[in-house]
Amino acid sequence: MTLHSMQDRVAELRERKDEALHAGSQRAVQRQHEKGKMTARERIDYLLDEGSFCELDMLARHRAHGMGIDHSRPYTDGVITGYGTIDGRRVCVFSQDFTVFGGALGEAFAEKIHKIMDLSLSLGVPMIGLNDGAGARIQEGVVSLNGYGGIFHRNVAASGVIPQVSVIMGPCAGGAVYSPAMTDLVFMVDSTSHMFITGPDVVKAVTGEDVTLEELGGAMTHATKSGVATFVSTDEKACLDEVRYVLSFLPANNLEEPPCVQSEDDPDRLAPELTDLMPRSANQPYDMKKVIASVVDDGDYVEFHAHWAQSVTCGLARIGGYVVGIVGNQPAVLAGVLDISSSEKASRFVRTCDAFNIPLVTFVDVPGFMPGTDQEYGGIIRHGAKLLYAYCESTVPRIQVITRKAYGGAYVVMNSKSIGADLAYAWPSAELAVMGPEGAVEIVYRRDLKEAADGASRRMELVDEYRERYANPYIAAERGYVDDVIDPAETRRVLAGALSMLRTKREELPRRKHGNVPL
Repeated sequence: MTLHSMQDRVAELRERKDEALHAGSQRAVQRQHEKGKMTARERIDYLLDEGSFCELDMLARHRAHGMGIDHSRPYTDGVITGYGTIDGRRVCVFSQDFTVFGGALGEAFAEKIHKIMDLSLSLGVPMIGLNDGAGARIQEGVVSLNGYGGIFHRNVAASGVIPQVSVIMGPCAGGAVYSPAMTDLVFMVDSTSHMFITGPDVVKAVTGEDVTLEELGGAMTHATKSGVATFVSTDEKACLDEVRYVLSFLPANNLEEPPCVQSEDDPDRLAPELTDLMPRSANQPYDMKKVIASVVDDGDYVEFHAHWAQSVTCGLARIGGYVVGIVGNQPAVLAGVLDISSSEKASRFVRTCDAFNIPLVTFVDVPGFMPGTDQEYGGIIRHGAKLLYAYCESTVPRIQVITRKAYGGAYVVMNSKSIGADLAYAWPSAELAVMGPEGAVEIVYRRDLKEAADGASRRMELVDEYRERYANPYIAAERGYVDDVIDPAETRRVLAGALSMLRTKREELPRRKHGNVPL
Protein backbone atom coordinates (compact mmCIF):
# COMPACT_ATOMS: atom_id res chain seq x y z
CA MET A 1 0.00 0.00 0.00
CA THR A 2 1.50 3.33 -1.04
CA LEU A 3 1.65 6.40 1.20
CA HIS A 4 -0.71 8.15 -1.14
CA SER A 5 -3.32 5.37 -0.94
CA MET A 6 -3.11 5.33 2.85
CA GLN A 7 -3.72 9.07 2.95
CA ASP A 8 -6.74 8.57 0.74
CA ARG A 9 -8.07 5.89 3.05
CA VAL A 10 -7.55 8.08 6.12
CA ALA A 11 -9.38 10.90 4.35
CA GLU A 12 -12.25 8.53 3.58
CA LEU A 13 -12.32 7.42 7.22
CA ARG A 14 -12.54 11.03 8.35
CA GLU A 15 -15.39 11.68 5.93
CA ARG A 16 -17.31 8.69 7.24
CA LYS A 17 -16.78 9.70 10.87
CA ASP A 18 -17.74 13.27 10.10
CA GLU A 19 -20.92 11.93 8.53
CA ALA A 20 -21.56 9.90 11.66
CA LEU A 21 -21.06 12.97 13.85
CA HIS A 22 -23.75 14.77 11.85
CA ALA A 23 -26.10 11.83 11.28
CA GLY A 24 -29.20 13.82 12.22
CA SER A 25 -30.42 16.52 9.88
CA GLN A 26 -29.96 20.17 10.81
CA ARG A 27 -33.72 20.54 10.87
CA ALA A 28 -34.07 17.68 13.35
CA VAL A 29 -31.35 19.13 15.54
CA GLN A 30 -33.04 22.51 15.47
CA ARG A 31 -36.33 20.94 16.56
CA GLN A 32 -34.56 19.33 19.53
CA HIS A 33 -33.14 22.67 20.62
CA GLU A 34 -36.50 24.42 20.17
CA LYS A 35 -38.00 21.95 22.63
CA GLY A 36 -35.32 22.80 25.18
CA LYS A 37 -33.58 19.48 24.57
CA MET A 38 -29.95 18.71 23.82
CA THR A 39 -28.81 16.29 21.14
CA ALA A 40 -27.53 12.83 22.03
CA ARG A 41 -23.90 13.90 21.73
CA GLU A 42 -24.41 17.14 23.62
CA ARG A 43 -25.84 15.16 26.52
CA ILE A 44 -22.85 12.83 26.65
CA ASP A 45 -20.42 15.73 26.45
CA TYR A 46 -22.19 17.49 29.32
CA LEU A 47 -22.50 14.37 31.50
CA LEU A 48 -18.98 13.01 31.20
CA ASP A 49 -15.65 14.55 32.15
CA GLU A 50 -14.37 16.78 29.36
CA GLY A 51 -12.59 14.86 26.63
CA SER A 52 -13.08 11.46 28.32
CA PHE A 53 -15.68 9.94 25.97
CA CYS A 54 -14.51 7.14 23.69
CA GLU A 55 -17.19 6.19 21.17
CA LEU A 56 -17.77 2.62 20.01
CA ASP A 57 -19.64 1.34 16.92
CA MET A 58 -19.72 4.81 15.42
CA LEU A 59 -19.96 3.39 11.89
CA ALA A 60 -22.75 0.90 12.56
CA ARG A 61 -25.68 0.94 10.11
CA HIS A 62 -28.91 -1.00 9.77
CA ARG A 63 -29.32 -3.93 7.37
CA ALA A 64 -33.10 -3.70 7.02
CA HIS A 65 -34.97 -3.59 3.73
CA GLY A 66 -38.39 -2.37 2.66
CA MET A 67 -41.04 0.02 3.96
CA GLY A 68 -39.13 3.10 2.80
CA ILE A 69 -36.04 2.47 4.90
CA ASP A 70 -33.66 1.30 2.15
CA HIS A 71 -32.61 4.74 0.97
CA SER A 72 -31.57 5.96 4.42
CA ARG A 73 -28.71 4.20 6.20
CA PRO A 74 -27.19 6.79 8.55
CA TYR A 75 -24.16 5.92 10.62
CA THR A 76 -24.70 5.26 14.36
CA ASP A 77 -28.22 3.98 13.52
CA GLY A 78 -29.72 6.35 16.05
CA VAL A 79 -27.80 5.59 19.25
CA ILE A 80 -24.40 6.76 20.52
CA THR A 81 -22.51 4.24 22.69
CA GLY A 82 -19.15 4.26 24.45
CA TYR A 83 -17.33 4.81 27.71
CA GLY A 84 -15.82 7.71 29.62
CA THR A 85 -15.43 9.03 33.14
CA ILE A 86 -17.42 10.98 35.71
CA ASP A 87 -15.21 12.62 38.33
CA GLY A 88 -12.43 10.35 37.09
CA ARG A 89 -14.46 7.15 37.60
CA ARG A 90 -15.17 4.94 34.58
CA VAL A 91 -18.74 4.56 33.28
CA CYS A 92 -20.38 3.14 30.17
CA VAL A 93 -23.13 5.07 28.42
CA PHE A 94 -25.59 4.95 25.57
CA SER A 95 -27.52 7.97 24.31
CA GLN A 96 -30.51 7.57 22.01
CA ASP A 97 -30.52 10.06 19.14
CA PHE A 98 -34.00 11.38 18.40
CA THR A 99 -32.68 13.16 15.28
CA VAL A 100 -32.06 9.78 13.59
CA PHE A 101 -35.19 7.67 12.95
CA GLY A 102 -36.76 9.38 15.98
CA GLY A 103 -34.48 7.31 18.21
CA ALA A 104 -36.46 4.17 17.28
CA LEU A 105 -34.75 0.87 18.07
CA GLY A 106 -33.75 -1.49 15.26
CA GLU A 107 -31.39 -4.45 14.99
CA ALA A 108 -28.09 -2.55 14.72
CA PHE A 109 -29.28 -0.06 17.37
CA ALA A 110 -30.05 -2.90 19.78
CA GLU A 111 -26.78 -4.69 19.08
CA LYS A 112 -24.87 -1.54 20.01
CA ILE A 113 -26.69 -1.32 23.33
CA HIS A 114 -26.17 -5.05 23.97
CA LYS A 115 -22.43 -4.64 23.43
CA ILE A 116 -22.04 -1.65 25.72
CA MET A 117 -24.13 -3.32 28.44
CA ASP A 118 -21.97 -6.45 28.19
CA LEU A 119 -18.86 -4.30 28.40
CA SER A 120 -20.06 -2.43 31.48
CA LEU A 121 -20.87 -5.70 33.27
CA SER A 122 -17.52 -7.27 32.39
CA LEU A 123 -15.64 -4.14 33.51
CA GLY A 124 -17.74 -3.73 36.66
CA VAL A 125 -18.67 -0.09 36.00
CA PRO A 126 -22.00 1.80 36.09
CA MET A 127 -24.23 1.64 33.01
CA ILE A 128 -26.02 4.90 32.14
CA GLY A 129 -28.77 5.01 29.53
CA LEU A 130 -29.96 8.34 28.11
CA ASN A 131 -33.39 7.56 26.70
CA ASP A 132 -35.03 9.68 24.00
CA GLY A 133 -36.67 7.40 21.47
CA ALA A 134 -39.91 6.42 19.79
CA GLY A 135 -39.80 2.76 20.78
CA ALA A 136 -39.45 -0.20 18.40
CA ARG A 137 -38.67 0.55 14.76
CA ILE A 138 -41.78 -0.53 12.89
CA GLN A 139 -39.89 -1.17 9.64
CA GLU A 140 -37.78 -3.87 11.31
CA GLY A 141 -40.73 -5.68 12.90
CA VAL A 142 -40.04 -8.58 15.22
CA VAL A 143 -36.28 -7.96 14.94
CA SER A 144 -36.78 -4.83 17.04
CA LEU A 145 -38.76 -6.73 19.64
CA ASN A 146 -35.99 -9.31 19.86
CA GLY A 147 -33.55 -6.43 20.43
CA TYR A 148 -35.58 -5.20 23.38
CA GLY A 149 -35.61 -8.70 24.83
CA GLY A 150 -31.82 -8.72 24.76
CA ILE A 151 -31.72 -5.44 26.67
CA PHE A 152 -34.17 -6.69 29.31
CA HIS A 153 -32.19 -9.90 29.77
CA ARG A 154 -29.00 -7.92 30.36
CA ASN A 155 -30.77 -5.55 32.78
CA VAL A 156 -31.59 -8.52 34.98
CA ALA A 157 -28.11 -10.05 34.66
CA ALA A 158 -26.55 -6.75 35.79
CA SER A 159 -29.07 -6.08 38.56
CA GLY A 160 -27.32 -5.80 41.91
CA VAL A 161 -23.92 -6.18 40.24
CA ILE A 162 -23.37 -2.71 38.76
CA PRO A 163 -25.40 0.48 39.22
CA GLN A 164 -27.82 0.89 36.32
CA VAL A 165 -29.10 4.40 35.69
CA SER A 166 -31.88 5.42 33.30
CA VAL A 167 -32.23 9.06 32.30
CA ILE A 168 -35.48 9.81 30.47
CA MET A 169 -34.83 12.81 28.22
CA GLY A 170 -37.82 12.53 25.88
CA PRO A 171 -40.44 9.93 24.96
CA CYS A 172 -40.13 6.39 26.33
CA ALA A 173 -43.16 4.33 25.37
CA GLY A 174 -44.47 0.80 24.98
CA GLY A 175 -42.06 -2.05 25.73
CA ALA A 176 -39.19 0.45 25.95
CA VAL A 177 -40.30 1.49 29.46
CA TYR A 178 -39.48 -1.88 30.98
CA SER A 179 -35.72 -1.47 30.74
CA PRO A 180 -35.73 1.74 32.82
CA ALA A 181 -38.19 0.12 35.22
CA MET A 182 -35.64 -2.60 35.97
CA THR A 183 -32.73 -0.24 36.54
CA ASP A 184 -31.70 1.12 39.93
CA LEU A 185 -32.40 4.81 39.35
CA VAL A 186 -34.76 6.66 36.99
CA PHE A 187 -34.20 10.37 36.33
CA MET A 188 -36.81 12.45 34.49
CA VAL A 189 -37.03 16.03 33.22
CA ASP A 190 -40.17 18.00 33.98
CA SER A 191 -42.32 18.79 30.91
CA THR A 192 -40.02 17.20 28.30
CA SER A 193 -39.75 13.53 29.30
CA HIS A 194 -42.62 11.02 29.22
CA MET A 195 -43.09 7.34 30.00
CA PHE A 196 -46.17 5.24 29.31
CA ILE A 197 -47.22 1.82 28.03
CA THR A 198 -49.94 3.21 25.77
CA GLY A 199 -50.34 6.81 24.63
CA PRO A 200 -53.27 9.19 25.22
CA ASP A 201 -54.95 8.32 21.90
CA VAL A 202 -55.02 4.59 22.64
CA VAL A 203 -56.17 5.20 26.20
CA LYS A 204 -59.08 7.28 24.94
CA ALA A 205 -60.01 4.73 22.27
CA VAL A 206 -60.00 1.81 24.71
CA THR A 207 -61.24 3.33 27.97
CA GLY A 208 -62.84 6.60 26.93
CA GLU A 209 -60.55 8.55 29.26
CA ASP A 210 -59.42 11.92 27.96
CA VAL A 211 -55.91 12.50 29.30
CA THR A 212 -53.01 14.67 28.20
CA LEU A 213 -49.50 13.41 27.51
CA GLU A 214 -48.19 15.14 30.63
CA GLU A 215 -50.98 13.83 32.86
CA LEU A 216 -50.53 10.29 31.58
CA GLY A 217 -46.77 9.90 31.64
CA GLY A 218 -45.09 13.17 32.60
CA ALA A 219 -42.25 13.43 35.08
CA MET A 220 -44.37 14.70 37.97
CA THR A 221 -46.98 12.02 37.34
CA HIS A 222 -44.33 9.35 37.80
CA ALA A 223 -42.77 11.25 40.70
CA THR A 224 -45.99 11.65 42.69
CA LYS A 225 -48.36 8.87 41.59
CA SER A 226 -46.63 5.81 40.15
CA GLY A 227 -43.29 6.06 41.93
CA VAL A 228 -41.43 5.19 38.70
CA ALA A 229 -39.30 8.38 38.74
CA THR A 230 -36.62 8.48 41.44
CA PHE A 231 -35.59 12.06 40.67
CA VAL A 232 -37.19 14.93 38.70
CA SER A 233 -35.28 17.96 37.44
CA THR A 234 -36.34 21.25 35.90
CA ASP A 235 -34.17 20.94 32.78
CA GLU A 236 -31.74 18.57 31.11
CA LYS A 237 -28.55 20.10 32.49
CA ALA A 238 -29.89 20.02 36.04
CA CYS A 239 -30.87 16.39 35.46
CA LEU A 240 -27.41 15.38 34.24
CA ASP A 241 -25.82 17.28 37.13
CA GLU A 242 -27.99 15.23 39.48
CA VAL A 243 -26.88 12.00 37.80
CA ARG A 244 -23.23 12.90 38.38
CA TYR A 245 -23.92 13.79 42.00
CA VAL A 246 -25.91 10.68 42.91
CA LEU A 247 -23.28 8.43 41.30
CA SER A 248 -20.70 9.96 43.67
CA PHE A 249 -22.41 8.01 46.47
CA LEU A 250 -22.40 4.64 44.69
CA PRO A 251 -19.60 2.10 44.21
CA ALA A 252 -18.64 1.02 40.70
CA ASN A 253 -19.93 -2.49 41.41
CA ASN A 254 -21.11 -4.82 44.17
CA LEU A 255 -17.57 -5.92 45.08
CA GLU A 256 -16.42 -2.41 45.93
CA GLU A 257 -17.20 -0.09 48.83
CA PRO A 258 -18.92 3.27 48.20
CA PRO A 259 -16.53 6.21 47.72
CA CYS A 260 -15.33 7.78 50.96
CA VAL A 261 -14.54 11.49 51.03
CA GLN A 262 -12.66 13.65 53.47
CA SER A 263 -15.22 15.55 55.55
CA GLU A 264 -14.54 18.64 57.63
CA ASP A 265 -17.68 17.94 59.67
CA ASP A 266 -16.45 16.41 62.93
CA PRO A 267 -17.96 12.92 63.47
CA ASP A 268 -18.07 13.65 67.20
CA ARG A 269 -20.02 16.86 66.72
CA LEU A 270 -23.03 17.20 69.00
CA ALA A 271 -26.45 18.15 67.64
CA PRO A 272 -28.08 20.01 70.56
CA GLU A 273 -30.91 21.21 68.31
CA LEU A 274 -32.33 17.67 68.39
CA THR A 275 -33.03 17.92 72.12
CA ASP A 276 -35.61 20.65 71.53
CA LEU A 277 -36.99 19.25 68.26
CA MET A 278 -39.44 16.77 69.73
CA PRO A 279 -42.92 18.27 70.47
CA ARG A 280 -44.27 17.99 74.01
CA SER A 281 -47.33 16.11 72.79
CA ALA A 282 -46.84 12.67 71.21
CA ASN A 283 -49.55 13.52 68.68
CA GLN A 284 -47.84 16.61 67.31
CA PRO A 285 -45.81 16.29 64.08
CA TYR A 286 -42.20 17.23 63.43
CA ASP A 287 -39.96 16.94 60.37
CA MET A 288 -37.79 13.81 60.34
CA LYS A 289 -35.67 15.40 57.60
CA LYS A 290 -34.50 17.94 60.17
CA VAL A 291 -33.30 15.06 62.35
CA ILE A 292 -31.44 13.56 59.39
CA ALA A 293 -29.91 16.88 58.34
CA SER A 294 -28.61 17.44 61.88
CA VAL A 295 -26.94 14.05 61.99
CA VAL A 296 -25.32 13.69 58.54
CA ASP A 297 -22.21 15.46 57.21
CA ASP A 298 -22.91 19.11 56.39
CA GLY A 299 -26.67 18.45 56.37
CA ASP A 300 -26.29 16.96 52.88
CA TYR A 301 -29.08 14.45 52.26
CA VAL A 302 -29.98 13.19 48.77
CA GLU A 303 -33.59 12.06 48.99
CA PHE A 304 -34.93 9.33 46.69
CA HIS A 305 -38.57 9.53 45.52
CA ALA A 306 -38.99 12.83 47.35
CA HIS A 307 -42.48 13.42 45.91
CA TRP A 308 -43.92 9.91 46.34
CA ALA A 309 -45.08 8.05 49.45
CA GLN A 310 -43.95 10.89 51.67
CA SER A 311 -44.85 9.25 54.97
CA VAL A 312 -41.41 7.65 54.73
CA THR A 313 -38.19 9.31 53.61
CA CYS A 314 -35.27 7.47 51.98
CA GLY A 315 -31.95 8.79 50.76
CA LEU A 316 -28.17 8.78 50.76
CA ALA A 317 -25.84 10.84 52.93
CA ARG A 318 -22.45 10.60 54.61
CA ILE A 319 -21.46 10.32 58.23
CA GLY A 320 -17.76 10.86 58.89
CA GLY A 321 -17.15 10.82 55.15
CA TYR A 322 -18.65 7.34 54.69
CA VAL A 323 -21.83 6.77 52.67
CA VAL A 324 -24.96 5.62 54.50
CA GLY A 325 -28.47 4.85 53.34
CA ILE A 326 -31.17 6.39 55.50
CA VAL A 327 -34.78 5.30 55.95
CA GLY A 328 -37.03 7.28 58.26
CA ASN A 329 -40.71 7.55 59.06
CA GLN A 330 -41.97 11.09 58.42
CA PRO A 331 -44.30 12.23 61.25
CA ALA A 332 -45.12 15.39 59.26
CA VAL A 333 -47.00 13.26 56.67
CA LEU A 334 -49.80 10.93 57.81
CA ALA A 335 -48.04 10.70 61.20
CA GLY A 336 -45.32 8.55 59.58
CA VAL A 337 -47.64 5.60 59.00
CA LEU A 338 -46.60 2.74 56.71
CA ASP A 339 -48.93 2.17 53.76
CA ILE A 340 -48.67 0.29 50.47
CA SER A 341 -46.63 2.93 48.65
CA SER A 342 -44.26 3.78 51.50
CA SER A 343 -43.60 0.09 52.14
CA GLU A 344 -42.68 -0.41 48.48
CA LYS A 345 -40.55 2.72 48.41
CA ALA A 346 -38.57 1.77 51.50
CA SER A 347 -38.14 -1.88 50.53
CA ARG A 348 -36.77 -0.99 47.10
CA PHE A 349 -34.32 1.46 48.69
CA VAL A 350 -33.19 -1.04 51.33
CA ARG A 351 -32.47 -3.66 48.67
CA THR A 352 -30.55 -1.12 46.57
CA CYS A 353 -28.34 -0.19 49.53
CA ASP A 354 -27.77 -3.83 50.42
CA ALA A 355 -26.78 -4.67 46.84
CA PHE A 356 -24.12 -1.95 46.80
CA ASN A 357 -22.63 -2.32 50.29
CA ILE A 358 -24.20 0.81 51.76
CA PRO A 359 -24.88 0.63 55.54
CA LEU A 360 -28.44 1.37 56.62
CA VAL A 361 -29.57 3.75 59.36
CA THR A 362 -33.29 3.65 60.17
CA PHE A 363 -35.04 6.42 62.13
CA VAL A 364 -38.28 5.11 63.62
CA ASP A 365 -41.39 7.05 64.54
CA VAL A 366 -44.19 4.82 63.31
CA PRO A 367 -47.72 4.53 64.75
CA GLY A 368 -48.48 1.41 62.68
CA PHE A 369 -49.74 0.38 59.27
CA MET A 370 -52.40 2.40 57.50
CA PRO A 371 -55.89 1.00 58.25
CA GLY A 372 -58.74 0.87 55.73
CA THR A 373 -60.37 -1.32 53.13
CA ASP A 374 -58.46 0.26 50.26
CA GLN A 375 -55.19 -0.71 51.93
CA GLU A 376 -56.34 -4.23 52.81
CA TYR A 377 -57.80 -4.86 49.36
CA GLY A 378 -54.69 -3.36 47.77
CA GLY A 379 -52.49 -5.87 49.58
CA ILE A 380 -50.94 -3.98 52.49
CA ILE A 381 -50.05 -7.37 54.00
CA ARG A 382 -48.10 -8.37 50.92
CA HIS A 383 -46.50 -4.95 50.40
CA GLY A 384 -45.57 -4.54 54.06
CA ALA A 385 -43.96 -7.97 53.89
CA LYS A 386 -41.69 -6.66 51.12
CA LEU A 387 -40.10 -4.21 53.55
CA LEU A 388 -39.82 -6.88 56.22
CA TYR A 389 -38.20 -9.24 53.71
CA ALA A 390 -35.81 -6.56 52.46
CA TYR A 391 -34.48 -5.81 55.93
CA CYS A 392 -34.26 -9.47 56.94
CA GLU A 393 -32.30 -10.30 53.79
CA SER A 394 -29.84 -7.41 54.13
CA THR A 395 -26.28 -8.21 55.15
CA VAL A 396 -24.90 -4.65 55.32
CA PRO A 397 -24.44 -2.93 58.71
CA ARG A 398 -27.88 -1.97 60.05
CA ILE A 399 -28.63 0.50 62.83
CA GLN A 400 -32.02 1.50 64.25
CA VAL A 401 -32.73 4.78 66.08
CA ILE A 402 -36.18 5.08 67.69
CA THR A 403 -37.05 8.73 68.15
CA ARG A 404 -40.66 8.44 69.33
CA LYS A 405 -43.45 6.00 68.41
CA ALA A 406 -42.59 2.36 67.72
CA TYR A 407 -45.90 0.56 67.75
CA GLY A 408 -46.91 -2.95 66.82
CA GLY A 409 -45.79 -4.86 63.76
CA ALA A 410 -44.66 -1.65 62.07
CA TYR A 411 -41.97 -1.26 64.74
CA VAL A 412 -40.74 -4.79 64.06
CA VAL A 413 -40.66 -4.16 60.30
CA MET A 414 -38.65 -0.93 60.68
CA ASN A 415 -35.32 -2.69 61.16
CA SER A 416 -35.83 -3.83 64.73
CA LYS A 417 -33.30 -5.90 66.65
CA SER A 418 -35.56 -8.93 66.30
CA ILE A 419 -35.16 -8.97 62.49
CA GLY A 420 -31.40 -8.60 62.51
CA ALA A 421 -30.45 -4.98 63.20
CA ASP A 422 -26.86 -4.94 64.43
CA LEU A 423 -27.47 -2.08 66.84
CA ALA A 424 -30.61 -0.38 68.13
CA TYR A 425 -30.77 2.92 69.97
CA ALA A 426 -33.66 4.88 71.43
CA TRP A 427 -34.17 8.46 72.51
CA PRO A 428 -35.73 9.03 75.96
CA SER A 429 -38.93 10.05 74.12
CA ALA A 430 -39.25 6.59 72.50
CA GLU A 431 -42.51 4.70 73.00
CA LEU A 432 -42.24 0.96 72.31
CA ALA A 433 -45.54 -0.86 72.65
CA VAL A 434 -47.98 -3.18 70.92
CA MET A 435 -50.18 -0.19 70.20
CA GLY A 436 -50.61 3.45 71.18
CA PRO A 437 -51.59 4.22 74.79
CA GLU A 438 -55.05 5.46 73.81
CA GLY A 439 -55.94 2.26 71.94
CA ALA A 440 -54.41 0.01 74.57
CA VAL A 441 -56.35 1.67 77.39
CA GLU A 442 -59.64 1.28 75.49
CA ILE A 443 -59.03 -2.47 75.25
CA VAL A 444 -57.35 -3.31 78.56
CA TYR A 445 -59.49 -1.06 80.74
CA ARG A 446 -62.79 -1.23 78.87
CA ARG A 447 -64.82 -2.34 81.90
CA ASP A 448 -63.06 0.10 84.26
CA LEU A 449 -63.87 3.00 81.90
CA LYS A 450 -67.54 2.03 81.65
CA GLU A 451 -67.89 2.00 85.44
CA ALA A 452 -65.93 5.22 86.06
CA ALA A 453 -67.96 8.24 87.15
CA ASP A 454 -65.86 10.53 84.95
CA GLY A 455 -64.85 8.37 81.99
CA ALA A 456 -62.85 11.06 80.17
CA SER A 457 -60.79 11.96 83.24
CA ARG A 458 -60.19 8.31 84.08
CA ARG A 459 -59.18 7.58 80.48
CA MET A 460 -56.59 10.39 80.52
CA GLU A 461 -55.25 9.13 83.84
CA LEU A 462 -54.89 5.57 82.51
CA VAL A 463 -53.25 6.77 79.28
CA ASP A 464 -50.63 8.68 81.26
CA GLU A 465 -50.08 5.66 83.50
CA TYR A 466 -49.74 3.32 80.51
CA ARG A 467 -47.27 5.62 78.76
CA GLU A 468 -45.19 5.93 81.94
CA ARG A 469 -45.19 2.24 82.84
CA TYR A 470 -45.13 0.49 79.47
CA ALA A 471 -44.57 2.84 76.50
CA ASN A 472 -41.02 3.88 77.30
CA PRO A 473 -37.59 2.74 76.09
CA TYR A 474 -36.33 1.41 79.41
CA ILE A 475 -38.29 -1.85 79.42
CA ALA A 476 -36.90 -2.62 75.95
CA ALA A 477 -33.41 -1.62 77.17
CA GLU A 478 -33.74 -3.97 80.17
CA ARG A 479 -34.38 -6.87 77.80
CA GLY A 480 -31.77 -5.85 75.25
CA TYR A 481 -34.22 -4.99 72.47
CA VAL A 482 -32.46 -1.64 72.30
CA ASP A 483 -28.74 -1.48 73.00
CA ASP A 484 -28.79 1.94 74.62
CA VAL A 485 -30.99 4.92 75.38
CA ILE A 486 -29.12 7.98 74.18
CA ASP A 487 -29.29 11.76 74.45
CA PRO A 488 -30.65 13.03 71.10
CA ALA A 489 -27.79 15.53 70.95
CA GLU A 490 -25.32 12.62 70.83
CA THR A 491 -27.01 10.83 67.92
CA ARG A 492 -24.39 11.79 65.34
CA ARG A 493 -21.51 10.83 67.61
CA VAL A 494 -23.10 7.49 68.47
CA LEU A 495 -23.89 6.66 64.84
CA ALA A 496 -20.40 7.61 63.64
CA GLY A 497 -18.82 5.34 66.25
CA ALA A 498 -21.21 2.49 65.56
CA LEU A 499 -20.73 2.67 61.78
CA SER A 500 -16.97 2.72 62.24
CA MET A 501 -17.16 -0.40 64.39
CA LEU A 502 -19.48 -2.20 61.95
CA ARG A 503 -17.31 -1.48 58.92
CA THR A 504 -15.69 -4.90 59.16
CA LYS A 505 -19.00 -6.75 59.39
CA ARG A 506 -19.14 -9.85 57.20
CA GLU A 507 -22.25 -11.94 56.74
CA GLU A 508 -23.36 -14.46 54.16
CA LEU A 509 -26.85 -15.73 53.48
CA PRO A 510 -27.58 -19.48 53.26
CA ARG A 511 -26.88 -21.04 49.86
CA ARG A 512 -29.97 -21.08 47.68
CA LYS A 513 -31.04 -20.20 44.17
CA HIS A 514 -32.91 -17.12 45.43
CA GLY A 515 -35.51 -16.22 48.01
CA ASN A 516 -39.18 -15.89 47.11
CA VAL A 517 -39.87 -12.19 47.69
CA PRO A 518 -43.60 -11.43 48.32
CA LEU A 519 -43.94 -9.38 45.12
